[in-house]
Amino acid sequence: MSWFQKNRVLVILVLVAAVISVAASFSTKAEIPVRAGKVERETIVNTISTNGKIEPAVNFQARAAGPSLVRKVLVKEGDNVAAGQLLVQLDESEARAQAARAKAQLRAAEADLASMHKGGSQDEVITAQSNLAKARTEVDAAQRNLSAFKRLKETGAASAGEVDEAQNRLTRAQAEVSLLQQKLTGRFSSPEIAKVQAQVTEARAANDAAEEMLKNANITAPRAGTVYSVPVRTGTFVNAGDLLVQVADLSKMQVHAFVDEPEIGKLQTGQKVTLTWDAIPGRTWVGVVAHVPTTVITRGTRSVGEVVLNVDNADLKLLPNVNVNVAITTAAQESAVTVSREAVVQESGKHFVYVIQNGHLKRTEIQTGIASLTRIQIVKGLQDNQEVALGSVNSQPLVDGAPVKIVQQ
Repeated sequence: MSWFQKNRVLVILVLVAAVISVAASFSTKAEIPVRAGKVERETIVNTISTNGKIEPAVNFQARAAGPSLVRKVLVKEGDNVAAGQLLVQLDESEARAQAARAKAQLRAAEADLASMHKGGSQDEVITAQSNLAKARTEVDAAQRNLSAFKRLKETGAASAGEVDEAQNRLTRAQAEVSLLQQKLTGRFSSPEIAKVQAQVTEARAANDAAEEMLKNANITAPRAGTVYSVPVRTGTFVNAGDLLVQVADLSKMQVHAFVDEPEIGKLQTGQKVTLTWDAIPGRTWVGVVAHVPTTVITRGTRSVGEVVLNVDNADLKLLPNVNVNVAITTAAQESAVTVSREAVVQESGKHFVYVIQNGHLKRTEIQTGIASLTRIQIVKGLQDNQEVALGSVNSQPLVDGAPVKIVQQ
């Protein structure tokens, strides 16, 4: 009996073991190394992130109405002031002079217009009225004279020539009356009157401006608040439009921020807002959306809409004109089933994930809801604590049914 026959069972066992070892080796090489994540239940929040600039919600700022000298500054930045409190005084001398000149010009223009409507100056009107009275007397005399000559002609005591001469006298007298009446009522043409009316309007505007400048020589606070900007000092010369002082209630602030056009449709008034400021790390402020964009504008390469946010600043830590980071909460869902956004694959308008089940991938269609920066809500298709593939670590594509090996959780 040969050796093979004696050890046949042993040989068969060795061959079977070799086959199993090779198969296992091929099976191991076929596994896709993947990163995996758990299906978790949590509160998920969708936010729009942007930045904005802090401004007082109710702000008062005073600017110089015209060139002037700052006579006195009575407050400094940080002062709390009451309504009506005097803040800044400007030199009134030039303003008073301008107001006096403007008042004189207005009165002169108004007098010229009144004279035009009356037919001229008082002396001219009196003279014209006197001449008109004389002309009317002449008309009456000419009328009596004509009547007398007509009667005399009927008796043969007057000639036709004398009657014609009497008629001519009456006609001349009537013409003189018409001319004098026209001088009293229509001496000036419409363009002449319009010119003087324009002068009155211009003089009135100049007078109003001068009065406003005089009134603004003393700057007072219209309401209680905090002085947060005083860019002028006593003795400074200012031009028209220069900023003098700013006062506001700093406990109530607004943020003006810009949101990219695709996100505008998610905005609604009343949505919660969270602010952070790099100058105070770890601190957050809470506010709400007060106004949503009404138009889209271009800023650089972006198409954006401006949103206004109301923010409570009770501790006065937020300062006007600083830049802050803004997160607007557009949707939130408590106890939502979520997965990492990396796990979701979109194809032909549908969403899928690869569930890891018994060491193999199972392609599973899902329905998604709201999303945060890193997680996405699964409305249908997954259950708590299932494990899903986030992607292979060697760029190998994920395939339904493929064996996998989790190498990074």
